[in-house]
Amino acid sequence: MAQVLEFKLPDLGEGLTEAVIVTWLVQVGEVVAIDQPVVEVETAKAMVEVPCPYGGVVTARFGEEGTELPVGAPLLTVAVGEATTLPEPEGSGNVLVGYGTGTPPARRRRVRTSATERANGTAGRGTEAERAPQVAVAEPAAHAHVPTPPVSPAPLTDGPVPVISPLVRRLARENGLDLRRLEGSGPEGLILRADVEDALRADAARPTAKTAPPKPTGTRTPLKGIRGAVADKLSRSRREIPDATCWVDADATELMRARTAMNAAAGPKISLLALLARICTAALARHPELNSYVDVEAREIVQLDHVHLGFAAQTDRGLVVPVVRDAHVRDAESLTAEFARLTEAAHNGTLTPAELTGGTFTLNNYGVFGVDGSTPIINHPEAAMLGVGRITPKPWVHEGELAVRQVVQLSLTFDHRVCDGGTAGGFLRYVADCVENPTVLLRTL
Repeated sequence: MAQVLEFKLPDLGEGLTEAVIVTWLVQVGEVVAIDQPVVEVETAKAMVEVPCPYGGVVTARFGEEGTELPVGAPLLTVAVGEATTLPEPEGSGNVLVGYGTGTPPARRRRVRTSATERANGTAGRGTEAERAPQVAVAEPAAHAHVPTPPVSPAPLTDGPVPVISPLVRRLARENGLDLRRLEGSGPEGLILRADVEDALRADAARPTAKTAPPKPTGTRTPLKGIRGAVADKLSRSRREIPDATCWVDADATELMRARTAMNAAAGPKISLLALLARICTAALARHPELNSYVDVEAREIVQLDHVHLGFAAQTDRGLVVPVVRDAHVRDAESLTAEFARLTEAAHNGTLTPAELTGGTFTLNNYGVFGVDGSTPIINHPEAAMLGVGRITPKPWVHEGELAVRQVVQLSLTFDHRVCDGGTAGGFLRYVADCVENPTVLLRTL
């Protein structure tokens, strides 16, 4: 005839007095085995699966998920009897931390000891009334344990795993350790926490097959077409050219006034880019070292006698650099017309290969993006690039007094193989002088 046994919430150690039911792992009417986890509870320390020391049929559960129960409160009842392979009604004979199934309640009380008692070896002695037969626990003092190295290929045990502390059981589960592999070093083969830790250390020491890192996810854009060509060219520039950059602020007020005056007269309008191009070609005439390229195989600097001026144009298809042929012999009106034609072709996607190659120097007006400065990558195989930031009102000392002027930042990135800083600085200073006083440009024409 079946006998109904009550399983109470055990003392889970560390002085905890209550726990919250998180998840029931068994249903009423379900058959459970000895030491099978039946409920997961949460304490102030951790989440713990609690194993039942009886085997049989679950006849009742006490408490819904989310309910807080004190230690010692009923968890469930189990009907045990002759119909199942079960232990004696007294229980499994094994012990969890803080409770045992074959000992009277008065003798199952956990006795807490002080650090002083443990150090003196007097822990647990007490009075005659307090002394009781020793109970095996899953977490003894470290000095009492003699590690037993686990043997990985050992066959799994067929019977139930010796009852262990829920905390130790959780440690094994979180690390993927099958407790059936282990041979406990405690009394009657009880698996201790130290046994689990020894097994985990042994597993960690074994070489494991290297696994490939997870493949990042995201949007992939093929580097092909214009974008691929630009990527290749910029990468080559960075690999081959030891570039350097210098910059200077300039007062562009007079340049803007000159453009306004030119456009007030009859005839085609002159663009600011065309005026900057005229300044560039004049500066290159004074510093021709920057209108060159390096022949790597011959180990020679090739200085060119013509200026094919590239200019950066941002399009929906990416960054392109159309080239104005023979820019050094064009006037402002011709440059304005050619810039307009090539810009339209760039946006329409109708530029020819000849219009995108053969540049000897590049003018980059990144001020149209609303930024002041930049250190651009040289358009390989050229030797230099002039960058022009936005022209914006700023405080400036003009003729000995503080005034608001139209200020622009100019930068020159150059190949340090073709010239030194003195040449680069001289080029940039001449450009700045022409921006600040356009009459300087007229004197050099």
